[in-house]
Amino acid sequence: MQTDKTPPAAMLIGCAAGFSGDRVDAAAPVVQALVALQQPAFLIFETLAERTLALAQLARRDDPEAGYEPLLVELLRPVLADCLAHRIRIVSNFGAANPQGAARAIAALARSLGLRAPRIAVVQGDDLSGPAHRPMLAQALGAQMPEQPLVSANAYIGARPIAEALQAGADIVVCGRVADPSLVLGPAMAHFGWAWDDWDRLARATMAGHLLECGTQVSGGYFADPGYKEVPGMDRLGYPIAEIDDSGNCSIFKPEGTGGCITTATVKEQLLYEIHDPCCYLTPDVVADISQAQVRAEGENRVRLEGVIGHPRPEALKVNTCYASGWFAEAEISYAGPRAAERARLAAQTVAQRLEGIAPLRSDLIGVTSVWGNDASDWLAGADLSAASQDVRLRMAWQHADKATAARLPREINALYCCGPAGGGGVRSHMRQRLGMVSCLVPQALITTGFTWAAQEEAAA
Repeated sequence: MQTDKTPPAAMLIGCAAGFSGDRVDAAAPVVQALVALQQPAFLIFETLAERTLALAQLARRDDPEAGYEPLLVELLRPVLADCLAHRIRIVSNFGAANPQGAARAIAALARSLGLRAPRIAVVQGDDLSGPAHRPMLAQALGAQMPEQPLVSANAYIGARPIAEALQAGADIVVCGRVADPSLVLGPAMAHFGWAWDDWDRLARATMAGHLLECGTQVSGGYFADPGYKEVPGMDRLGYPIAEIDDSGNCSIFKPEGTGGCITTATVKEQLLYEIHDPCCYLTPDVVADISQAQVRAEGENRVRLEGVIGHPRPEALKVNTCYASGWFAEAEISYAGPRAAERARLAAQTVAQRLEGIAPLRSDLIGVTSVWGNDASDWLAGADLSAASQDVRLRMAWQHADKATAARLPREINALYCCGPAGGGGVRSHMRQRLGMVSCLVPQALITTGFTWAAQEEAAA
């Protein structure tokens, strides 16, 4: 905690990933910028979403050592040495379904690079899948409690264990399911030593985290729309960095020499991303109010956010529970030339008739109906396709509890090669296990969070 009246120096937090599968060369320019600026600095990787966590749970079911971010080593290898040498501490949710496994992988990477052993903290408390939590989940879910065995249950926990780990000297903090903005709030709390009920500061740093959490969305990537919203250098987008001061207000910028742009427009778009109520943005740490927020340019590719207000945190946390829900199968085939859409519709009708009554079946003509269509596949009944493209791709998908039954759909699509209609080609199919998910709210008071130190010797096993 800060004991004198001199406020701590402003801190820097760079973001080098906005989702699982993001560019693995993103971190190096960010770290180079952080080193050059010579301020207290942190680096975050945001790699976890509901879909990503479900996939990680399935991966861990197949391999107990899997279940963390698949690109973890590729993300860290280019920058781990510089981060350790320059005291740039790393915080990420790339632990996904297996934070301990991720910690072992990081320790092994450091050894392979000849680096000192980093102090790795593993955040705990989000995993509610154990038997001790079942009564609590059953009460919270009520009639929605799955009859199938639970694969996972994870709470969106907040920044406190991250801050505690950093204050205890962690070089790297590995998280599972924490709220995305908490990846930034945790380092801010550790650096500035704010009180956990300093709602305005918590809310401001939370919104800094919200601006960073999607990576290049705020620096022009998802903003780009040629001829309407031009963005230069899309092939070399700069990932964002936030400078946060002791008031919690932030400035967003990107490394020099990188592509993209950070403008008041890009910042406003990201500020409103996934905000259901501008006066009441719920996070585990604070309720943020951006209704009075001010966004202004401070210079080229540098934008200031001020005026965020905070209110006491919610009493409950969101919990996602996943359960095995069978097998998902999909297959595609292309039709080109005159009457392509009509031939694709006949193909879809043929397959639907052969699989009638087994399971709900979704059919889309990619490029014609796939964006505005629905699960009922209404276009099959006779929508006017006369103005459709002469190059279409039929996609059909369904889900079934039995793997062998689910596999019938790809076989039927493949049979269209010779069974017609004419001119089909380029069949591709895919099957995977699928998890169902239901969500609920659980009182924060019933969830205990914290961190443990990853044992370095575990990585050698």
